[in-house]
Amino acid sequence: MKITRAEVEHVARLARLELSEPELDTFTSQMDSILAYVEKLNGLNTDDIVPTSHAVPMENAFRADQPKGSLPVEEATANAPEHAESFFRVPKVIE
Repeated sequence: MKITRAEVEHVARLARLELSEPELDTFTSQMDSILAYVEKLNGLNTDDIVPTSHAVPMENAFRADQPKGSLPVEEATANAPEHAESFFRVPKVIE
């Protein structure tokens, strides 16, 4: 699978990245290598392989949930630059 420079430019634009000409060349080459390796892996027969999410057995180390009271509103908003009643005031970001 060959990735084109135009595709790299498109992805960079979507990610809001400004790449120089040498960076575009480098990333195009690197992404092409990565995709070639993935294509090679896609050719492997994995029919009898059990899907795993980890190479070693793992268990969650989470503690049991214990309900507790929350912070009082005054304490939660104490360090906020601006607040109104029990709400945080934030600048408008959408017109």
